[in-house]
Amino acid sequence: MNLSKRYYYYILLLLTLFSLVDCSSDDKSASEELTMPIDTLTLDIIPTTPETRKQLTADDIIIDKQLLYDQYTLSDEYPYKDTVRLFQWDKIRETLAKLENHQPQPQFWGIVQNRKNKNGEAPLIRDIKRNKYKNIIDAYGVERYQGIPLFASKDSLAPERYARDGELVRIINTHETDSNRLIQLESVYRGGEWFVPHKYVKLIDILQYAKVVFVDRANQNIAALEKVGEVWLVRSMNPATTGQQRPPYQQETPLGIFVMAEKKEKMYYYKDGTTEIGGFSPYASRFCNGAYIHGVPVNKPGTNIIEYSASLGTTPRSHMCVRNASSHAKFIYDWGLINETLVVVIE
Repeated sequence: MNLSKRYYYYILLLLTLFSLVDCSSDDKSASEELTMPIDTLTLDIIPTTPETRKQLTADDIIIDKQLLYDQYTLSDEYPYKDTVRLFQWDKIRETLAKLENHQPQPQFWGIVQNRKNKNGEAPLIRDIKRNKYKNIIDAYGVERYQGIPLFASKDSLAPERYARDGELVRIINTHETDSNRLIQLESVYRGGEWFVPHKYVKLIDILQYAKVVFVDRANQNIAALEKVGEVWLVRSMNPATTGQQRPPYQQETPLGIFVMAEKKEKMYYYKDGTTEIGGFSPYASRFCNGAYIHGVPVNKPGTNIIEYSASLGTTPRSHMCVRNASSHAKFIYDWGLINETLVVVIE
């Protein structure tokens, strides 16, 4: 799936015309950082001529196992209480086929971002709803807070829905209006083409994604895959514990295709409902809002890393995050590169 040299160099040339500035903050941690871009996009045309290629299906995706991390490794199917849990390789293949079908085109990848509303509170949608947390949501349950407005056309007065912070998008074009610069993009996870104010969009200087972490909410497991040649190699298969929907503080780990956006060797967290530090989670890799892949939490006054917890792989109980054995969280932390690694949450 390599791009032709002509398109490759053209994209690199275009990327030099983009200026990106970042600043940082966070609401779950006293020391976390946030990537917030301010883009100055000036191009009117982005090359979209695709290479001629058959569209892949799940059956075309080859998966093999060559583990780089081999502790606590789960089988393809394994018992849990009176049921059987598994790795959903069919869904994983479907997602990888979708990603590969996007990647041969000369294009720009992007991330939509609005951590802690640092890029501005998203405009209200027409039909306001509220969830169990009393937060404004769209018809699909995505919150306005930390959300990104998706407009159906460049002349819309109100967004149709919200995207989540950290979602992977494909940049199609830029458009000037009287009051704003809009980015026309495609959501890789939700599909469809949308218009988004440029301040919410960050360009990524990468041609292909070869590292993907899959988090399964239904089976409470996690798998890391890496493409080498034409084969996707499984690098780890482990138990994990995802977020629990339990208002007012705990939330589910969101479904979607996200970009690993930030890392913290220690992610400090507050006690629920306070600004008092409650402890830390080691080797945290953020992918959406306040959702991190991290190791076993260490509550104060503890200071030493805890390797494993019997709750891993059982039932959701985290605060949106994805808990792992701490050594596996470190593997993901070291192996996955910021902006170059995807985190896909399935169910």
